[in-house]
Parts: sequence; C-alpha cells; structure tokens
Amino acid sequence: MGAGRFAPSPSGELHLGNLRTAILAWLFARSTHRTFLMRVEDLDRARAGAESLQLADLAAMGLSWDGEIVRQSERSELYAQAISDLRIRGLLYECFCTRRDIAEASSAPHGAPGTYPGTCRNLTEADQAAKRELRPSALRLRTEVDSFTVHDELHGSYTGVVDDFVVLRNDEVPAYNLAVVVDDGAQNIDQVVRGDDLLSSAPRQSYLAQLLGYQPPTYAHVPLALNAEGRRLAKRDGAVTLAQLAASGINVESARAMILTSLGLPTGSLQEALTAFDPALLPTDPWVFSTDPNAVGTGKPIGWPS
Repeated sequence: MGAGRFAPSPSGELHLGNLRTAILAWLFARSTHRTFLMRVEDLDRARAGAESLQLADLAAMGLSWDGEIVRQSERSELYAQAISDLRIRGLLYECFCTRRDIAEASSAPHGAPGTYPGTCRNLTEADQAAKRELRPSALRLRTEVDSFTVHDELHGSYTGVVDDFVVLRNDEVPAYNLAVVVDDGAQNIDQVVRGDDLLSSAPRQSYLAQLLGYQPPTYAHVPLALNAEGRRLAKRDGAVTLAQLAASGINVESARAMILTSLGLPTGSLQEALTAFDPALLPTDPWVFSTDPNAVGTGKPIGWPS
C-alpha cells in the first residue's frame, strides 16, 4: 500500500480551510490503510516561523503523520536529476516569454485561455542566443499530447489540457508542477487529496509522472472553504486561524468540531470521524464559513460564544 500526504506551503498560519483539507487528507489515507506523510513545500514561499506554527496547529487538531517531515528546500538534487533526464531525452526547451507575452497570446482570437501557445517551442539556436542577451530563460516541457485523463474520487474521470508547462523557472527554481510530481513519486504517494482549485493541474502532473517513470496517483479534489461573499477563504476574512479563533473565545476542540460538522461527521474526535468516514457521503458544495454564527453554512459548533 502506498501513502497519502498533506503538503502546506509555509507562507503563514493555516486557516480553517487549510485545516479542513488536512483533516480530509488524513481521513482518506487512514481509512484506506495508507501511511500519511507531511511535506513542507518551501521552495519559494517560506516565511520565518511559519512552518513550526503550521505543524503545531495540525498537531493541536489531533493529526498525526508517519516518518520524518520532508522539505522541498532539501531535495534540490532530486529535481535536478529529473530535469537532467528530461533534457537528455530532448523533452525540454528554453522559453523567454514574459507573463505579459503569454497573456496577450492567450487573449488572441485563437488562443486558449491560460495555456502556453508554444511561442518558443521551435526557436533556432541563433534566436535563443539573441534572446538570452535580453533575459534569462525558463525550461518548458515539450509535450506530445493536448490533454490527459486522471481519476478523481469525487469528480470521476477528468480530462484536462496539457500544454508545454514550465518545469524550471527563469530564476532556476524548480516549478511547482515538477517538484510535486518528483516528490510524490519518490515518496510512493499514490493518493493525493487537495482543494478542487487544483483539479485542472492534475492532468499535467500525471502526464509528467508517466514521463518520469512514476505511476500517477489517484486524486480526491475536495470542495474549498469560502467566505460569506463566496470567495476562497483567506486570513483577511477575520477569525479564521486557530490563534484568531482562540482570541475570540473559540478553542481548538470547537474549531475541529466546526470542521467535522461541515463534513457531516461526528465531532467527538478524529477517531470517531474516521470510523464514520465515507467519501461517497462527503458534501460536494463548498463550505461557506463566517465568523457570524448566524451566517448561512456555518452551523453553530459546540463552544461557539453566544
């Protein structure tokens, strides 16, 4: 049996939406007798002290993980090996496009929104040399398909666009799509649970996994937590972190009960929730959260101040 994982970016404290996804990842892994791994995705968004705060909050919620914590910042050799392998096979090319270049190409009459149009795919060596004088290049994957299909526990068969995506940024930092694939493959992770805002990236990542010789994982892209205005929950939305909730008189147990209630699960403990967990019964709509106990979608968990 493989493994599941939770992989936060240490850019700040986790909010309730992050913690809800972490609990779901734990429930999916434990209910299928997989190991549950913790990975810190700190390639470019690390804030001093954020990792320790996040891990403390996860432990306070009752989550446990197996083995040592893995940090992307300590795995540069693995990413370099993958990039070297792809380069030797002729599957990479230099790209000099700016974000503006790509946005303008995507907005053209025949452009596909959000996808790379292949502008630098067939540059001559002379063209590349001239462009290197102007700006550093990124490395893109020379894909051989237009789309790829993955299996998702909640969304079923999902087919998404696969364009020539970046694997090494022009600042020589491995791109997320490469790092996450290499990490999941190296850690024997065969179950990925994360927010459904990342569903569209799964086909690209599964395609790359196959190129690198890894078995693509199964996915469960779970509904996000939204604020009262219907936007993705963020720390600016008020009391949404454990520390903020504690300052408002809401303890960790009540915060966890709030999350479990939103999933239709028993609120006594994570173990009770695990016993009752059935992916087929999970809500398919986003969780609308508000610090107002009378707001739609929040419910009124045990311990909410009157």
